[in-house]
Amino acid sequence: MGILNTLLRAVTWWNGATLNTRIYTARKGTRVGEDAQGNIFYRNGDDSQRWVIFNGEAEASRIDPEWHGWLHRTWDEPPSERPLPHKAWEKPHQENLTGTPLAYVPAGSLRRTKPVERRDYEAWSPE
Repeated sequence: MGILNTLLRAVTWWNGATLNTRIYTARKGTRVGEDAQGNIFYRNGDDSQRWVIFNGEAEASRIDPEWHGWLHRTWDEPPSERPLPHKAWEKPHQENLTGTPLAYVPAGSLRRTKPVERRDYEAWSPE
């Protein structure tokens, strides 16, 4: 399975980075930092390009807000050099779980395994 994994990572973009991206990163990239999920961030010599190599599946919502802001040039300093202040009420970053078994399922949804007893609703019955 190791050879197959290596081959898949080399030719598919959703399993990390393609072979071309890895070669370009090795030649031109300067490592800037890493986020909590293990995604590694790079920039080229004149900082005209910024990119990320995902640790696992390439899913944009897996990037922390601080690094997202740096990638899109909202601020110049990467969070590894100048961490953003956080408020006590802020929740930790969580990727978008839509379409996964961990997705939010509201009460009354057909996707719930057990129905939730509701007390705020009374079924109509004809007289």
